[in-house]
Amino acid sequence: MSLTVSPDLLAQAQRGEVNDEQFIGCIRNSLPYAFGLVNELVQRLERGHDDAGYVFNQTPPPDDQARGQLLRMMASDAMRAVLQRHFGVRLAFQNCHAVGVFPQGGADAELAAFTSARAQLLNQSPELVNC
Repeated sequence: MSLTVSPDLLAQAQRGEVNDEQFIGCIRNSLPYAFGLVNELVQRLERGHDDAGYVFNQTPPPDDQARGQLLRMMASDAMRAVLQRHFGVRLAFQNCHAVGVFPQGGADAELAAFTSARAQLLNQSPELVNC
């Protein structure tokens, strides 16, 4: 299961739409490592700590549970979309842990380079084959 959904939130979803803040809360509680990583990257971007105009994570998750959280979150279109709206950024993903955070409405060339086949191939290593 990707998310731990409370009975109240499940009932809300069965009745109709769930708002973004409810969904964000569910993600934050269910996938704390993954949510925290994106939050940290967004803060780095806001502080301007990267000359490239975007930030990305190069540190592998500490364990398989954290890696699973990150993979589940980044593989879900719905989760990525709500995170992008919530933080006002664009997210990109490579391999097992390279999450890129790009400003909304900017860094188009950098995003295209980060998500290119070339970048994916250059970001390979034997340690990542079975992640």
